[in-house]
Amino acid sequence: MNLAETLNLGCLCRTLNPERLRQQLETDPSLQGMLSGLTTTHPHLFSETAVFLDPAINAKLSQAIAAIERVVALPAYQQLALAHAPETAQHDFGPAGVFMGYDFHLGQDGPRLIEINTNAGGALLNAALARAHRDCCAPMQGLMDATSHLTGLDDTFVAMFRSEWQAQRGTAPLRSVLIVDDAPDDQYMSPEFALARQLFLSHGITAAVGDARDLQWRDGALWHPALPAGIAVDLVYNRLTDFSLSEPAHTALRAAYLAGAAVVTPHPRAHALFADKRNLITLGDDALLASWGVSTEDRRLLQVVVPRTELVTAGQADALWARRRQLFFKPVAGYGAKAAYRGDKLTKSVWAHITAGGFIAQALVPPSERLVDVDGVATRLKLDIRAYTFGGQVQLLAARTCAGQTTNFRTEGGGFSPVVVLPLISVPSSTIAP
Repeated sequence: MNLAETLNLGCLCRTLNPERLRQQLETDPSLQGMLSGLTTTHPHLFSETAVFLDPAINAKLSQAIAAIERVVALPAYQQLALAHAPETAQHDFGPAGVFMGYDFHLGQDGPRLIEINTNAGGALLNAALARAHRDCCAPMQGLMDATSHLTGLDDTFVAMFRSEWQAQRGTAPLRSVLIVDDAPDDQYMSPEFALARQLFLSHGITAAVGDARDLQWRDGALWHPALPAGIAVDLVYNRLTDFSLSEPAHTALRAAYLAGAAVVTPHPRAHALFADKRNLITLGDDALLASWGVSTEDRRLLQVVVPRTELVTAGQADALWARRRQLFFKPVAGYGAKAAYRGDKLTKSVWAHITAGGFIAQALVPPSERLVDVDGVATRLKLDIRAYTFGGQVQLLAARTCAGQTTNFRTEGGGFSPVVVLPLISVPSSTIAP
C-alpha cells in the first residue's frame, strides 16, 4: 500500500470543525441556520473524516480527464456520440458545461473511471466542507490548510459561469442567473441551490432559485417569477435531470434554449458528448481511437483508466448473464446510481428489464475503502473520488463514503469527505527492498 492507502485504513481522526463548517456555509444572514437544518434533514451528508490521495494517483486523474476531453473534442467522436442524441443536443451555442463530474474508483492498478456526470451536484457544499477540516496532528500540519487554493474557489466558480456567458454572449454584461430544478425546495441538494444564489449575489449578479416548470417564454426572452419584475433570465444554471429538455413541463426552457435566448449550462449537448454511458464504450475502444489519430500516450492511458464497457443487447444476454458477477449494469442516460445494478445482485425479473434495452455493462471495479470511527467502532466504508472540472481542468476533488451498493448519503459516518492530496515524498533508493 502507498501512504495514502495506509492512512485511509489506519487514521481514525475526525478532522471536521463544526463551527468552521457553520461559518463556511452561513456566509450571509439569509443562510443562517443552514448547518443545524442540514444536521436534521441530511444527517449523513458530511463525513467528519478526510480521505487521503496519493499524489501520483492525483496526477493520473488529471491526465485521464485531459485525455478524455481531447478525444471528445474530435469531430469523429462528436459525430458518433451525437448520432443517437436528441435534437436539442445538436446545437452548439458555445458553453462547455459547468461542474462536470468525473467519478473514479481507486483500483489496484490506479484510478478507474466509473462515469461522467454533467449536472454533478455538491461542489459548493464540498468547497465549504474542505475549508472546515483541520489538521489532526503535527505530522499533518499544513495538509488541510484552508489558505490554499480553497479560499479562491468561490471566485473560480463565478469566473466559470462568466466564461459560459461570454462563450455565447461575448462582452455583454451578465445581469441575472436562475438556478432551476423541478420543485427545487424538495430536492436533496436544495441547500446547495441557496449557496449558489448567495454566491452570485455576492458578486453583483441578480440571482434566484426557481422551479423550471414556472418558466415563461415570451417576447423573445425567458422569464421567471422568482426574479425581480422586469428582469429576464440571462443564464440558467440547470440542475434538471431532464437532460434533453424534452419533458412537456420544460417547454419554455427548451424553446428559449433552442432560440439561443438564454444561456443554459450544463446543456443537452454536454450530456450527449460526456454523460451518455454509451460514450464509455467509445473511450475504451483502442482500435477506434487509433483510427481517429488519438495519440499512443492518450490511448494507453484510457485503456488503463476506462473499464471495459459494452452495450447490453438481447443477442448477448446469455453471455452477459454468465459473466454477471464481474459486471455492473447502468442505464445509458442514468444518473445518481438510479436503476444501476451489480451483476451479483440481479434477479431474473430485473435482468429481463435490463436486456429489454437501454443499458450498458461495465467491468466491475471494487472501490477502495476508508476506515472511520462510528460510535467508537472502527468501520470500513467504500469510497469514490469525484473530480469537479471545467474545460478539462480539475477545480476540486471530493470523496463520497458509504456502505452498500451505491452512494446513498444514508450511511452512519459516511457522506461527502474532503480529499487531501499528500505531498510527493522522495524515498532513497537504498531503502527500497529488491
